[in-house]
Amino acid sequence: MTRSDLVEALANQFGQLPQRDTEMAVKAILDAMGEAMVKGHRIEIRGFGSFSVNHRSPRVGRNPRSGETVMIPEKRVPHFKPGKALREHVDQRTEAMKAEADGAS
Repeated sequence: MTRSDLVEALANQFGQLPQRDTEMAVKAILDAMGEAMVKGHRIEIRGFGSFSVNHRSPRVGRNPRSGETVMIPEKRVPHFKPGKALREHVDQRTEAMKAEADGAS
């Protein structure tokens, strides 16, 4: 699902909101989440999961073409950990879809 798919799905689900307002709301939420992560904050959405920033130490890597060693600098990377409710929901839906596909065959 892309950002525009999300906007469209929300606009369809909430008919009283014009698509333009839905797009602004999605953008505002994602911008706020991004800004919080830049500041090093952890974001937790109960029942969905948590977003945090992990630190990767500098390390030595290799260029796959030349085999030459390359220094890879330290960096901070976003990390998502799904919540228990989301994991269970995805697992149940996947099982149901598999059973449905097996029954149709």
